Amino acid sequence: MRSLPAIRTVGREWLVLCGLHGVASMLCWWWFESSLRLLVWRVDDWDQRWWTLWTTAWVHTNTPHLITNQMSLGLLTAFAWRVRPDRWCALAWFLAWPLAYLAVAWWPQVGHVMGLAGLLHAALAVMAVHLLLQRLPVPQARRWGVLLAVCLLGKLVLEQAWSRPVVWDGVNDMSVVQAAWLGGALAGAALGALTAWAALLLERLQARP
Repeated sequence: MRSLPAIRTVGREWLVLCGLHGVASMLCWWWFESSLRLLVWRVDDWDQRWWTLWTTAWVHTNTPHLITNQMSLGLLTAFAWRVRPDRWCALAWFLAWPLAYLAVAWWPQVGHVMGLAGLLHAALAVMAVHLLLQRLPVPQARRWGVLLAVCLLGKLVLEQAWSRPVVWDGVNDMSVVQAAWLGGALAGAALGALTAWAALLLERLQARP
């Protein structure tokens, strides 16, 4: 029973970010359309509206888009409860937040982007890297990392976002910016590796007599 409080506090920063994205997305959905335009990242004026690199993740095109991303966020939160990403993972995810959308500027076909999907891909990449490096104290961490990395990489290869940055989703009647998914995964992997190495280095320094 003594270990329960410690277990409950593990990964609280990550869970706070999950809660923030879920609540903010719902609040943005209830706003007027004229107000939402101020929150969407657009390639032609994002440097004058820098805050959109963060807020565009909370804006969704239609109801199916919102529901899909909220369900994905719920699954991500449940998985995080299993692998318990720590504050280093949360830091990597937070830093990858704007980069996931800024990367879209490399593709001239993309005029704007919105939705949580790019951010969710970044989160998966962060967890995959930290699990692969066995930073998270869960059984068979490396196997979890390999499984997550293979699934994410396979998805990206099938989508081929580098040559098809934008595709049409006829089911949900909307354009899908796959470039944001790729950008999020790359940003998450890079920052995940950086924070994992920083954490391991700090742990070694602290372990020295």
